[in-house]
Amino acid sequence: MRRPNLLLVTLDQWRGDCLSAAGHPNVATPNLDRLAAEGVRFTRHYAQAAPCGPSRASLLTGTYQHVHRSVANGTPLDARFTNVALEARAAGYDPVLFGHTDTTVDPRTVAADDPRLEDYEGHLPGFRVGLDLPEHRDAWYRWLEARGHDVSDRGRFLRPRDDMAVPAGRGASWAPPPFDADETETAFVVGEVLDELARLETVGDPWFVHASIYRPHPPWVVPAPYHDLVDPADVLAPIVDRTGDGAGDGVAPEMPFVEAARGFGPYRPPADELDLRQVRATYYGMMAEVDAQVGRLLDGLDALGATDDTVVVVTSDHGEMLGDHGLMSKLGFHDQAFHIPLIVRYPALAGPDVAGRVVDGFTENVDVMPTLLDLAGVEPSRQCQGRSLRPFLDGSAADGALPEGWRTAVHWEFDFRTWAGAVGLDGHRCNLAVHRDERGKYVHFAGWPSVFYDLEADPAEQRPLSDHPAMPGYAAALLDWRMATDEQVLSDHLALPGGMVDLGS
Repeated sequence: MRRPNLLLVTLDQWRGDCLSAAGHPNVATPNLDRLAAEGVRFTRHYAQAAPCGPSRASLLTGTYQHVHRSVANGTPLDARFTNVALEARAAGYDPVLFGHTDTTVDPRTVAADDPRLEDYEGHLPGFRVGLDLPEHRDAWYRWLEARGHDVSDRGRFLRPRDDMAVPAGRGASWAPPPFDADETETAFVVGEVLDELARLETVGDPWFVHASIYRPHPPWVVPAPYHDLVDPADVLAPIVDRTGDGAGDGVAPEMPFVEAARGFGPYRPPADELDLRQVRATYYGMMAEVDAQVGRLLDGLDALGATDDTVVVVTSDHGEMLGDHGLMSKLGFHDQAFHIPLIVRYPALAGPDVAGRVVDGFTENVDVMPTLLDLAGVEPSRQCQGRSLRPFLDGSAADGALPEGWRTAVHWEFDFRTWAGAVGLDGHRCNLAVHRDERGKYVHFAGWPSVFYDLEADPAEQRPLSDHPAMPGYAAALLDWRMATDEQVLSDHLALPGGMVDLGS
């Protein structure tokens, strides 16, 4: 089999429940649905950290946060770690990045006055940068200017127009920005990717492209017709916690973590109910806009004749609370911030009856790097802590069955040491870890009491419990996971007469 092309697409801040193929009542994603129908959709896929930088560190190095220790946007990624781009480059690919990876350079490897030490939006080593598109969006603004837009006030492209009256029944984020649907950041990135793919296909060698798409990350604004695609009156109401309301024995009092989060502006939902409903509607419209551009990308692969030989992986870095549990943004421990989509399509490999398969087993973003390398014929680095998803893609795992020894729980971590001064904890104690399986979710705080959610009785996670008979077992399982996932790159090596022996090989 020809070595495949690799197309890794990340959609920033995309919740795992937000696919029409998954039955969401307000989201229209026909192109992602098409990809799922032609490939495999993983319904219980989770990020390992938040926000963007830490999560992408896990995605791109295949390691958990307690191993790579890049815990915040701006925390350096230790240069000793390899990553999917470096490994693919060593195997003969020329990995190229469009967008961002939010990787901060290891300060021990550069001069003290290196400008990269002033910015968290660096690039992962190993990638050739085809398009640099950090939050300042300079390349997009220059592209808009070339299309006739006055970009002297760049901020107006990131907010709703102020020259339009907001109709009754619509909220503050309803109005579109002053550009068309074919001029979005996503449209710009996809256009650049398609130009590069056309060039790469003329060369003829297998290629590796990472398209890192910034939306549906805030700001909450999207052009027509997507701005009015969803009526705020029709959106699902936010999930409301029943914390401390006396609803049953063992319900935890208000958690210090949640109290602290609501003290920071970015984590507070709009106070007005209509404005919150509109934000949710706008978010769903933003998803529809991104989905249309994903369709344009898939059509481009078809037109180039590259579809069969290309591994397409679509996932996200994290989700979005969207007002659920009284929170916005990406943080904490609830599924809304860590449950994300994963769709993989590789027609040349697909076994019988694989197209359209839905996998309900637990998968994690640490599985993406070993999967891409495995499909490319590259031995995944020992550093990788996930597992290749190949058995689900080639049909060797029967539909509905899981490979032997497959995980029965997922894990993620969140570090909030930037809050240390506000919450009265030492920075190293400002972190949490989650062990979640089908029946329950255990949240362990380093500095506060643990909580538990009985997912059989409380699937929406509305009643955090301070006491539950299952908690000791979950605490032990979390400790088992932490002990089994310590860094082990050199742990199996042993110095003996005659030379170094690798006990793990």
